[in-house]
Amino acid sequence: MSISSSHVEPGPWICDDPELFLAPTDVLEPGEHAPPFDLADVEASGEAHSVAMYELEGISIRARVLIADEYAAIANVLRDAAACPDPWVGADPTLDPAWLDPQRRSAAAVRAERRSMAVRAAALDISVRLGMSENAVRTRAAHADTLRERCPRIWEAFRSGRIVAQNAATAAAQAATLPARAKDAWARFDEDLEGSSQTLAPGKFRARARIVRERVHPEHIDERHKRAKDERNVWFQREADGMASFTVLAPADEVIAVERFADAHARQLRAQDGEERTLAQLRTDVVLDFITRGMSTSTEPAAGRSRASVAVTVPVMTLLGHDDEPATLDGYGPIDTETARRLAGEASSWVRILTHPITGTVLDVDRTTYRVPRALRRWLGVRDQVCTGPGCMRSARDCDIDHRLDWQYGGKTADTNLSPLCEQHHALKTKSRWVLHRDDVTGARWWVSPTSLTVPVEPPPF
Repeated sequence: MSISSSHVEPGPWICDDPELFLAPTDVLEPGEHAPPFDLADVEASGEAHSVAMYELEGISIRARVLIADEYAAIANVLRDAAACPDPWVGADPTLDPAWLDPQRRSAAAVRAERRSMAVRAAALDISVRLGMSENAVRTRAAHADTLRERCPRIWEAFRSGRIVAQNAATAAAQAATLPARAKDAWARFDEDLEGSSQTLAPGKFRARARIVRERVHPEHIDERHKRAKDERNVWFQREADGMASFTVLAPADEVIAVERFADAHARQLRAQDGEERTLAQLRTDVVLDFITRGMSTSTEPAAGRSRASVAVTVPVMTLLGHDDEPATLDGYGPIDTETARRLAGEASSWVRILTHPITGTVLDVDRTTYRVPRALRRWLGVRDQVCTGPGCMRSARDCDIDHRLDWQYGGKTADTNLSPLCEQHHALKTKSRWVLHRDDVTGARWWVSPTSLTVPVEPPPF
């Protein structure tokens, strides 16, 4: 049997039935649809790769549909939580005729807070169940709501598997920045991008979506830029292998000026005899050198000003020279020996915490340093390192120290009753039906969500 390319139609095949993504002749499910030809003949003809490619296309389409369904389901749960907060935060106290708010807030303000807390509690529950961050959950819900309301054409194409998730997210993010009442701009944005969202690769589509958004926006860019400047920010991210990164959001002319400055100086240095660093390495070194030199001249400690202390956990066997387990920098994690020594030379004070080489139990905590947290808080920071809220990685030093059993109900100020919780998770524990439990015998801790999901608190290093 001779098989030519004409026997295998290109995919994907879109039919009137939205649930049917491939033609009946596909071989994705051999047990359900008998292949129209002998697969051995296909392999012998050299056309097996074509069948595999069409199979892959079908898988991709089904995956896109599932992702879109996930977006929609997340949005539905959060929308329902806002409409009916009781399952997430308990009964509405404002319905009691004798109710009086201790903070003297109005009933409308309390109900608004209940809706907000219910959505946050639901988002945390979803994030644990799906293994994604709370921010990702909230973002997907927002994208689904934006596309459904402002870009129905793109939303429909996304739900039918014709748009990749990256392009759908890009369209939603850009559409969300259009004015709330500019429905004509929404429609033009949706119409102009419906086709390209299905054909352009994510990188090119991002560029096109940004341009279309600028074109349809009813407000002049000068006014928008004035507001955007107020939102300038910088984000710092801890990375692997003793590295970290930072991202700056600032006016384009200033960022581009930094880019050109770094590139020009990097190229000058690259032309020097004996220079072995790559342009990427040189650009990085130029920017960091410029920043750190500025820090050294503008933030030099004045007379009497104390310098920041450095908290480092040192395994006792390493301290004695019998092991090479790395030190741990507070707020980051394991650091290399050279960095640890440099920090030791620059810091005016250290918090040294000795740990057992096998169990990791704290053996001793320095109590001679100045302007450091109290010993108990210091110990909690070592024990937990980060917020104990499910999935949260905010450093313990930036968290509140929460009484698991409230002080007003007899809770003790002891490590068995204390945990670091960031502001968001502290509020959820206090105002929603998320509950933190502890086993008094084993010391194990776990959360129980409003939907009865049990989430263990994993001790570091997780």
